[in-house]
Amino acid sequence: MSSPFVHHNGEVRLVIQIPCFNEATELPATLADLPRDVPGFEEVRWLVIDDGSTDATSEIAKAHGADAIVKLTQNKGLAVAFQAGLDASLKMGADVIVNTDADNQYSAADIPRLVEPIIQGKADLVVGTRDIANHREFSFLKKCLQQIGSWVVRQASATDVSDVTSGFRAYSREAALQANVVSRFTYTLETLIQAGRSDLAVADIPVNVNPTTRPSRLFRSKRQYVRRSAGTISRVYAMHQPLRVFNIPAALFAIVGLVLFGRFGWFYLSSGGEGHIQSLIVGAVCLLVAMQMLMLGVLADLLRSNRVIGERVLRRVRNIELTIAPRTDQSSELPHES
Repeated sequence: MSSPFVHHNGEVRLVIQIPCFNEATELPATLADLPRDVPGFEEVRWLVIDDGSTDATSEIAKAHGADAIVKLTQNKGLAVAFQAGLDASLKMGADVIVNTDADNQYSAADIPRLVEPIIQGKADLVVGTRDIANHREFSFLKKCLQQIGSWVVRQASATDVSDVTSGFRAYSREAALQANVVSRFTYTLETLIQAGRSDLAVADIPVNVNPTTRPSRLFRSKRQYVRRSAGTISRVYAMHQPLRVFNIPAALFAIVGLVLFGRFGWFYLSSGGEGHIQSLIVGAVCLLVAMQMLMLGVLADLLRSNRVIGERVLRRVRNIELTIAPRTDQSSELPHES
């Protein structure tokens, strides 16, 4: 079987990226577990994205073998750090990019299995899924929220990934070029919906997890997490399916308006033209709202078409930049372009 990769001087390169924020304590163990040899790749390089840490995260990363470091000037959020990592990984000549957490939550021994579907040309994005139902460190409430959230995202993304919040993922070069994270909160939901709605091949495999070393710092409470996740899902789904988002409520308002018009007509004819003028007024308002929502849906769909064209242009510009720019081969601190 021929390789699906673009070769760089005969080398197929894997970049493992780790977004970090104040991870000087946890990072040594995470880096110690990362592989330097993965079947299917001539070279494996490690990239650390320091999201404005106030501790010695960058120095610890360099001392423990990181090949490159992207240092953000201030804390900009996990999603921004993730996107900065993808951009830097592509500049490093990555054919496949693996993203993992700095707290060593995921077992690095599963990386060869995680990248295998991409090596075989069967997937563009592979998600490492945890066994949520049997996860001993998740509370009953968290398990329920995870399963409900995963079901919602599966519907929104048209994928069949069982653990949509897992940050342990492998991206092909093409999937990384197409990724465009808008949220500052988290990339997991947004990139999955984007990939599914962009007709990229998405797969998932079960992975092992390590014991938790610290609580999550992504959100302050479960209520905040649910609220922000719901906002992200709604926004990204509306970006990709605007007609459906507007047409469904438009149809409901139209049905209510027509029913009220019918009610007015029935009483008008059966009562000699008297009474129930309120049905006519409310029905007319419902039909006007339906028309407005339909027009908004058409406008939003035109904007979606323009966004798709813009994303294609951006992807080609990125390809041109990567073709012209020299590949980063030496250990270095990479600049971040905001």
